[in-house]
Amino acid sequence: MSSRPALAEPQSAEEPEAEAAKAPAKGRTERGMSRLPGPGYLLTKLAAAVVSFAVTLVIGFVLFNLMPADPVRTMTRGRPVSEAELIRLRVQLGLDKPIWERFLDFVNDTLHGNLGYSWEYQQSVASLTMHRLGPTLLLMGTSFVISVLLGLWLGLRSGWRAGSLSDRVTSATALTLWSVPTFWLGMILLIVFSVGVGPFHGFLPTAGMSDPTLPQTGMTHWLDVAKHLVLPALTMVLVVYAQYVTIMRSSIIEELGSPYLLTARAKGLTDAAVRRRHALPNALLPSVTMIFMHLGTLISGAVTVEAIFSWPGLGDLTFEALKIPDLPLLQGTFIVFSASVILMNLLADLAYRFLDPRVRDQ
Repeated sequence: MSSRPALAEPQSAEEPEAEAAKAPAKGRTERGMSRLPGPGYLLTKLAAAVVSFAVTLVIGFVLFNLMPADPVRTMTRGRPVSEAELIRLRVQLGLDKPIWERFLDFVNDTLHGNLGYSWEYQQSVASLTMHRLGPTLLLMGTSFVISVLLGLWLGLRSGWRAGSLSDRVTSATALTLWSVPTFWLGMILLIVFSVGVGPFHGFLPTAGMSDPTLPQTGMTHWLDVAKHLVLPALTMVLVVYAQYVTIMRSSIIEELGSPYLLTARAKGLTDAAVRRRHALPNALLPSVTMIFMHLGTLISGAVTVEAIFSWPGLGDLTFEALKIPDLPLLQGTFIVFSASVILMNLLADLAYRFLDPRVRDQ
C-alpha cells in the first residue's frame, strides 16, 4: 500500500481570532507605554525648570534691591528720627551689607525654605503668604473654572459655525473684552454695581471679602463671602474667558476640513456627536498650554483686581508691600509666584507630550 503524506491538521477557526486579538492588545500596551515620558525627557525638562528658577532668583533680587526708594525713610515717615536711629535700623534690616552678601543670604534663605521676615508686618513672609493664599485661590480658582468652561464652550460653538451672526457677535465681544485693561473694567463694574448712581447702586459690596458686622461662621458668612466675590470674579472672567474663546475658535476652524470629520459624518453620526467626540479632543490641544499657564497664575492672582476690590489675597499683599517697599516680602511673594508658573509650565510640557502623539514621537 502506498503511504499518503500526512495531512496538516486543520487550524481551528478560533485560533486566528485569538492571535488577532493578541496583536491589538500588544499594540495598545506599547502605545500606552509610549505615552509615558522617558527619563531623558524628564531630566531635560527638570533641568530647564531649575535653570528658570535660578534666573528668577537673580531677577527677583536685582529687581527689588535696585529700587530708588529708601525703605528705612519710608517706614519712619512722619516721625522724628535721628540719623543715628536711621543707621541703627539699616544695620538691623541688613541694608548695611554689600549687595553681593545680601544676594548670597537671599539665595541661602530661599533654598532652605525661609522667605525672610517682613519689615512692615513683623511676621515671617512664609506665614503671611500662607494666610493670604486661601482668599487668592478662592477668587482665582472660581474665575478660572468659569472662564475655561465658558470660553471653550463659546469658542467651540463659534468656530463650528464660523461666519454666522452668532460667531461674529461672540468673536467681537471676546476681542473687545480681551483688549480692555483689567483695572479699568474692574472700576467700571464697581461704579455700576456699587458706588455709582443708577438702578444697581449698592447692589453689591464695594470691597473686602466679608462684612465684619456679620457672623464669621455658618451659612450667613459663606453667602456674604459669595456676594463679595461676585465683582472681582466677574472682572477676571470677562477678561480671561475671551482668550479661550479666541484660541478654541481658531482650533475648531482648522479642524473643520479634516478627513476624519468627513469619515465620522459618513458613518451617520450626528453633527453634535462629531463635534463633541472628534473635533473637540483634537482642538483642545492648543488650549492645554494656556490652561496650565493660567493655573500657574492662580497663586499669584491679579494684583490690580485684588487692589481695586481690597480682596485680602496675595495680590493685595504685594501691592501693600510695594508702598514701602518691604523688600523681604516683595522678594518672597515674587519667588512664590514665579515658582508656581515654572511648575505649571513643566506640567504643561508633560501633559502635552501625553496628549499629542506628534510630540511623543520626537
